Amino acid sequence: MSTKVFVDGQEGTTGLKIFEYLSERADVEILRIEESKRKDLDERRRLINASDVTFLCLPDVASRESASLVDNDRTVLIDASTAFRTSADWAYGLPELARSQRERLRTAKRIAVPGCHASAFVLAMRPLVEAGVVSADFAAHSYSITGYSGGGKKMIADYEAGGNAKLDSPRPYALGLTHKHLPEMAAHTGLKNAPVFTPIVGNFFKGLAVTTYFTPGQLSKPTTPQDVLALFSEYYSGEQFVRVAPFNADENLDSGFFDVQANNDTNRVDLFVFGNEERFVTVARLDNLGKGASGAAIQCMNLAIGADEALGLKG
Repeated sequence: MSTKVFVDGQEGTTGLKIFEYLSERADVEILRIEESKRKDLDERRRLINASDVTFLCLPDVASRESASLVDNDRTVLIDASTAFRTSADWAYGLPELARSQRERLRTAKRIAVPGCHASAFVLAMRPLVEAGVVSADFAAHSYSITGYSGGGKKMIADYEAGGNAKLDSPRPYALGLTHKHLPEMAAHTGLKNAPVFTPIVGNFFKGLAVTTYFTPGQLSKPTTPQDVLALFSEYYSGEQFVRVAPFNADENLDSGFFDVQANNDTNRVDLFVFGNEERFVTVARLDNLGKGASGAAIQCMNLAIGADEALGLKG
């Protein structure tokens, strides 16, 4: 029997990508809403409650409204907004977060898909906090470079229209240091405080990498970069969507440069450690539209409906 799936917010970047994944699935029946009724509350309520799984690809306020429309105990909601990512009533949609996370996602009726920057930061930081390499008081400093697709339809249109030389160079943003992913970056790593975090958008469609800085004096116990790499390898042992790269290896770089786009069109996260005994960085790379958004949503759906976790996803 097929799983009935509704995408509330089907015209956004994340919603369109979810449709792309679902259209290749023989085990899914897509419930479609008429264009003229996309904002019709009663029609959305009907489709949400007729579905086995509803993806919410909406702004925060609209996601909260849609979540309130469920009047059964069967429909699984998978939300792609920031509305519920730190709520105790919603499972955080990162199966690799901890050993117990998959079981929670298999039984949850409310799942919040992580933000793209947060996914990369959390996967690189949480093992260090759990192992006591850094304390909960650690003051993390990170930056992320990402493709312009993460900015949504308007930003995509601006970049693809061409003719604006300002868009040719990388553009730091959220310099008020209050990026919307910060709460989940703290909540799901075990840190007491969010990182000092600066994202940068570049003139490429998709791809993302988050870099975090460390020096020995910041660490809670003597730890080398090689120790961190070994810790990653142990923590993510057996994970099909997490790859830990060798330390400082030539194959990690392209003529000395880091390729932010190397994981595009996959659901994979690559973890790297670069540096030396005096200072080092961790780097987590993913496709911001894949593991950073729609791919993660599909991975969570697979767990929730009892399908192969990797069904329809490229590792």
